[in-house]
Amino acid sequence: MTGLVVCGLVLAAASAYGVLHRRRSGRIRVRGRDGDKRLGAADLGEGLGERATLVQFSSAFCAPCRATRRVLAEVAGMIPGVAHVEIDAEEHLELVRRFDILKTPTVLVLDADGRIVRRATGQPRKADVIAALGEAV
Repeated sequence: MTGLVVCGLVLAAASAYGVLHRRRSGRIRVRGRDGDKRLGAADLGEGLGERATLVQFSSAFCAPCRATRRVLAEVAGMIPGVAHVEIDAEEHLELVRRFDILKTPTVLVLDADGRIVRRATGQPRKADVIAALGEAV
């Protein structure tokens, strides 16, 4: 009987964690620790967008990274002055450490000056990215 109770508690805790994790994944938010951190053209390997830049940190074997790449490329194509830059996290470990990238995909929304305005960990939805760009411009 005790084993069933323990099993039920573990199952309930795992389910609660899964629901919480799923709700937070891909959500674009402001993070206080980003403060005035900036990314420039030298960091990205290409120029910033005129209005905003979507920076995606990804890795080679990340399935959500491919879906995120499609979403961000589509949004960048829809909105003039927005650039999409993809950075391989494995090849740019200094940037990963500097900007506290803990998992892939991570998307940073930069304003025209390269300041981090928003951040998403996980695969963001297109509507959320467009809304974040509205706040970045």
